[in-house]
Amino acid sequence: MMLNVRGLNQYYGGSHILRGIDLDIPAGACTALLGRNGVGKTTLLRCLMGELPVRSGAVAVDGEDVTAMPAYERARRGVGYVPQGREIFSRLTVAENLLVAEAAARSGEVTPREELEELFPILRTMQRRRGGDLSGGQQQQLAIARALVPRPRVLLLDEPTEGIQPSTIKEIARVLRKLLERRMTILLVEQYLDFALELAEHCVVLSRGEIVLRGRIADLDPGQVRKHLSI
Repeated sequence: MMLNVRGLNQYYGGSHILRGIDLDIPAGACTALLGRNGVGKTTLLRCLMGELPVRSGAVAVDGEDVTAMPAYERARRGVGYVPQGREIFSRLTVAENLLVAEAAARSGEVTPREELEELFPILRTMQRRRGGDLSGGQQQQLAIARALVPRPRVLLLDEPTEGIQPSTIKEIARVLRKLLERRMTILLVEQYLDFALELAEHCVVLSRGEIVLRGRIADLDPGQVRKHLSI
C-alpha cells in the first residue's frame, strides 16, 4: 500500500468532522473518494498532505509514519497535492509557477519541462502568461503540472473538474490515464461521478465523516454509490 490511514479523527471547533478513518490506498492505481458536499473529503486530503494536524490517528506513506511531518516533508517523500480551487500563483507567469515547484523540490529530482509539455501541450504556448489570466481549465492543467514537478509517487486531487468545460475535462482525464499507465498512485476527490468511475479502480464513499462504502469499482453496485451521493 502506498498510503495508509489508521483511526484518523479531526474536528472543527466542536464538530467531529472525520470519525476514526481507516483507509488503505493501493499503489499504482486510482482510488476515488466520493461523498456529498461537507462530509469531510477535502479535510481528509488536507490531513493526508499535512496542511491540517490530525487530532488523533496515524498517516503512513509507503510504510513510513508521516503523521507529525509538515506538508513540505511529505512532499519530499513523494506526496503531490492539487487543492480545490487550484491555488496557483496568479501574479506569476506559467513558467514562474513551475520554477517555484522546481525550487521546492529536492535537487535533481524534477520532471523535465519537455515531459510536462508533452502531458500538457498548452504549457508550450503559455510560458509568459500570468496565472491569473488563464481560464479555469488552463489553471487546473497548470496546477496538476506544478504538482508533478517534484516527481510525486502519490497524487492527491481535489475536485479537478470543478467549473471546467467538457473539452478540458477530457484533457485532464487523458493526462491522468497516462499517469496511471506509469503506475502513479492517485487519490481523487470528485463530484462528477462518471469521471471518477471512468478513471478509478477503487472507490471509497464518505458520509458524515465516516466511510460507509468501499471496494473495487467492478464489485460495487453503482446504484448504491449514487444513493450515498444524492441529496
